[in-house]
Amino acid sequence: MENGSVIVFNHMFSKIEKTAYPPNTKPVFIWDGECGFCKFWVVRLKIHTKNKIAYRTYQEAAGQFPDIPVKEFKKASRLIEVNGGIYSGPDSLYRSLQHAENIVWPWHRWYYRYVWFTKVSDHGYFFIAKNRPMMFKLTKVLFGERPEKLKLYWLIYIVVIFVLAAMIFS
Repeated sequence: MENGSVIVFNHMFSKIEKTAYPPNTKPVFIWDGECGFCKFWVVRLKIHTKNKIAYRTYQEAAGQFPDIPVKEFKKASRLIEVNGGIYSGPDSLYRSLQHAENIVWPWHRWYYRYVWFTKVSDHGYFFIAKNRPMMFKLTKVLFGERPEKLKLYWLIYIVVIFVLAAMIFS
């Protein structure tokens, strides 16, 4: 890597610490524009972060960051801050939520504070990344088709399961 960038490899995705080509005005969240699951959740993330983050697909933004290999953009989402700091995979989401208005999300802090949380987050992210089509279908079953207005279908499913369990085991 150029200019002293550090890449920490794990078997899932690389955690790149810094780029020599940071965005000028606001952080940029870079994601896979060909992934329906990703698009659904980027719409949700935009709702929380308003206009504080620019959102670009890696297909359109990779050339702006020549010190980050395209294969790394394919493996995980990235949040690139104006100071050049890069947050990868689940922490790209957690760090992005730090830019949300009126809500304090603890996950970015937990990602660095608790090893167990980092491991669960990274493994969960890796599982989702390897199973995106299935996870997109599951997302729509649990939350509906429109990311702008989530439905709480999952809550209904839980209530039905508890009612059925109560009927069966009583």
